Amino acid sequence: MNIVGRIFGFGASLQGSNTPELVKIPSGQLYLVRPGNIRSSRECIYNDAMATVRKAPSVEHNFQIVITRVFEEGEEDILEEEDENDDKVFLVGEELEFRTGEVDGEPTLVWRDLDGDVDETYEFVATGANVHTVELFVQCVYRAMYERKYKASSDSASPMDLQEFIWKKPGKKPTRTSKASPAKSVKRESEVDSSLTNAMSNLAVVTEPESVPVSVPAPAFSESETIPQLALPILILKKAELYLWDQNDGHFLKQDDIYAGIAKPPSSNFDFVITATTSQGQQLLAHELTSDLNARWSQKLASLTWNHTNDQGLISSWCFKFETLEDFKEFQELYGSCMYESLNHSSWQKAKADEQQYVMSSYDNDVEMRDVEDDEEEEDLVEDALEETSESEDSESEDEGDEAAVVAGTPGEKNSQLTVGHKNDRTFVVRGEKIGVFKHTDEGKVEYAATIKDLGFKKMKSFKPKHMMLHEQDAKMVLMNPAEKHTLFSMDIEYGKIVEEWKVDDNISVDHIAPKTKFAQTTGEQTIVGTSHNALFRIDPRLGGRGGNAMAESKQYTTKNAFSGVTTTGTGQLAVASEKGDIRLFDTVGKIAKTALPAMGDPILGIDVTVDGRWIVATCKSYLLVIDTLIGNGRYAGSLGFDRAFPADSKPQPKRLQLRGEHAAYMSHEVGFTPARFNVGEGQEENAIVTSTGRYVIAWDFAKVKKGRLDNYVIKKYEDEVVQDNFRFGDDKEIIVALSNDVLALNKKNLKKLPRASLSTPSRQLASNSNIVNSPY
Repeated sequence: MNIVGRIFGFGASLQGSNTPELVKIPSGQLYLVRPGNIRSSRECIYNDAMATVRKAPSVEHNFQIVITRVFEEGEEDILEEEDENDDKVFLVGEELEFRTGEVDGEPTLVWRDLDGDVDETYEFVATGANVHTVELFVQCVYRAMYERKYKASSDSASPMDLQEFIWKKPGKKPTRTSKASPAKSVKRESEVDSSLTNAMSNLAVVTEPESVPVSVPAPAFSESETIPQLALPILILKKAELYLWDQNDGHFLKQDDIYAGIAKPPSSNFDFVITATTSQGQQLLAHELTSDLNARWSQKLASLTWNHTNDQGLISSWCFKFETLEDFKEFQELYGSCMYESLNHSSWQKAKADEQQYVMSSYDNDVEMRDVEDDEEEEDLVEDALEETSESEDSESEDEGDEAAVVAGTPGEKNSQLTVGHKNDRTFVVRGEKIGVFKHTDEGKVEYAATIKDLGFKKMKSFKPKHMMLHEQDAKMVLMNPAEKHTLFSMDIEYGKIVEEWKVDDNISVDHIAPKTKFAQTTGEQTIVGTSHNALFRIDPRLGGRGGNAMAESKQYTTKNAFSGVTTTGTGQLAVASEKGDIRLFDTVGKIAKTALPAMGDPILGIDVTVDGRWIVATCKSYLLVIDTLIGNGRYAGSLGFDRAFPADSKPQPKRLQLRGEHAAYMSHEVGFTPARFNVGEGQEENAIVTSTGRYVIAWDFAKVKKGRLDNYVIKKYEDEVVQDNFRFGDDKEIIVALSNDVLALNKKNLKKLPRASLSTPSRQLASNSNIVNSPY
């Protein structure tokens, strides 16, 4: 019988399987501890090992702790005839006196050496192991003890039944002379086991946990219902249906009626897991709450969809469909507060009311999802769009392939940056220490034109640019050398050489730059703007002519704001993003921000703004934030956040642009967006947003996004990784794409629109849930 299936979600994966292993800690060290040995009280047996709980061969209800040495390459051959090459196997039973401890902040597993003296123990130090994996290992051992003692399955064992197996330090110990190891500061096992005992006593559903981000009503159940016994303290528990995306069928297929929950591991302050548990207590999944879940909410269907990546890198897409809209909203509210705490490592209760409202409003964006009764046409469109490389792409590659190779330079180098020209129909691509120049044709293609090979200046060697920006009507290019953090370099495009060095400031580094205004690059404007980690400034290269610094004016903060990007409007107003996830809006350089938008918690990787300053798009790893800066009410209604501060009770409502979970599952990799950009052109209104992830280019219809239709995107797959993409200047249809080893022009009409997801109950009931079980972590 399996011992953890009903509690930790391993059961279904073990049924009908010959796999003996139940849980594994992949790395650690094994020590033999002899408290009375003066020569060596703590001997390292294996410096690199893994610990496993497995079934004892051919003996029901018996299990073993197995410590396996991990070898370096070639080491196993040298030691193949020595005893160290053998696994160390320990039959799990009460006589092991199994308990936990801690050494230098690392969790340890401790048990008696039955072949040694009464106080000699083995100690496995789980170096770098996930704390949740260690907890599961420990609980698995206690259930193994239960099964060995009572010769019965532990599936029905309650937390109180397991209390007897938690080792307690004897009241009296034999007096011995011992020396503590001076090299290690060891926390006593009894202290850690005391906290573990408390955690074990809370294995049942916790309706009022000590630390809950928001006030949550206790889950309500009828007297006839069986309340599931869960492995972790639960913050919320709601009835729902569990669905799993079936790639072959093209639908979310119902797996079971479950209780959807959010749990908080007792050993962590800011970690949470999303759980699905049957009424019998079988935990089907436990996924860590992170932004990589790509969570999406549909109020119309009262559903939550998300992605999960397992240890092998396989991505699955899951869905909760709640019984009532009230349950959906309560779950969503708690999810949002837990995500905030996890990302910011700060209590939700300490956030200001307007910040809480701003964060929660980003989850209010509804997504389109249809029921199975809706039409089922175009089911194959997802697979076609995500797996097919069109003939038009092939022809483009043939045209540019040989010429792009001229830019290859040093073997192993790949394209890393793209910038599109404004005045001369040129595109520039960084590849190692060279810059490839490509011209745009009337046929909507790009052709190789030249290579700029030498990026050195005076005594400075050639370098790989950290960032590049066209300047002064595309006649110059401003380059950032990662080794020269206080300096910018100006390159003459026609000459193909760096001709000027701009010393910005002796004490302030230059991390990001942008043109003074949205269209300054089309003029002779010489000043630009930049940021360091905590300063915003304007740079005028004319000030550094006699060895002086080129910084004209600045606003510096005393705190570490970790600024991560800057962009400007058509009139020179500025939006500055940070790695903390907040956004500041300035009307000019040198003054304090007019508006500070709260941090979601995810780092912002890039930021762009429309010419009129009305809309901002901020790029995070798994989603884009679109923010309307128009003040809707109050004294300054009709003004922008760049000009006036938003009223405290009227912050904007950010819109999240995300890929649907089933589309991300088709891509077979976690979503990682490149900085998103609006199409831009003088006299043109922005109507599209373009970004990429992996081998896919994605574009949203901005007009529909503004109307709340956030799922309206089109997509295109390439055979190589997309490094960066952007619209051709003044064109909302042509997208310039830099792949790792190629540069292409893509017409937006060649991107495909993908169908919406649907929920479906499979026509045949599954014999078991083995295909849906995800072991926690």
